[in-house]
Amino acid sequence: MTQRPASPPPTPAAPEPRGVTLVISWAVDPGKEARFESLTHEIASHARQFCGHDGVTWLRPPAGRGIYHSVLRFTDEERLTQWVRLPERQQWLRRVHGIAHEVSESPAQITGTETWFSLPEQPVKAPPKWKATLVTMLGAYPVAFGINWLLSPHLTDWPLPLRALAFPLVAAPLLTFLIMPRLSRLLRNWLYPGAGR
Repeated sequence: MTQRPASPPPTPAAPEPRGVTLVISWAVDPGKEARFESLTHEIASHARQFCGHDGVTWLRPPAGRGIYHSVLRFTDEERLTQWVRLPERQQWLRRVHGIAHEVSESPAQITGTETWFSLPEQPVKAPPKWKATLVTMLGAYPVAFGINWLLSPHLTDWPLPLRALAFPLVAAPLLTFLIMPRLSRLLRNWLYPGAGR
């Protein structure tokens, strides 16, 4: 009886690339805000054509404070590194540095969930916290309902720490990648009044 050669073990699937976010804070010289915001639109047009770019949100400071925050999203770290080194971006940086400079301060005003409320390519104020809270509750409720309805009955025998882990494991990806971006677009006129389309 002829023995068949053993088939090689299956090649493990490469891990899916994880999205990465870069937050940069800019101190803009007084009186030069309009020019800076014009330049943000310019770099956004380059970014739209860059492979792996998932959007950028500009958070405009309150009146009297000149710190802008840009929240850039990329499909993976390699694309982010390529974008940071791109000649067009370097040229744009040289122009911006005449009216603004990057600051090393940690952007404490950005809570993390604010990146859910995305209005790409426009400088905007972050939504008021009460609006962000309401929209987050609106997005989280159906997720919590679904988990309690579909999953919880099957997890009664699990230890409490594992049962508690089920909610963030399901809710965080759903909210971050599916629900909150859609709610943000749907409610953008309410979250960002006067920002336009």
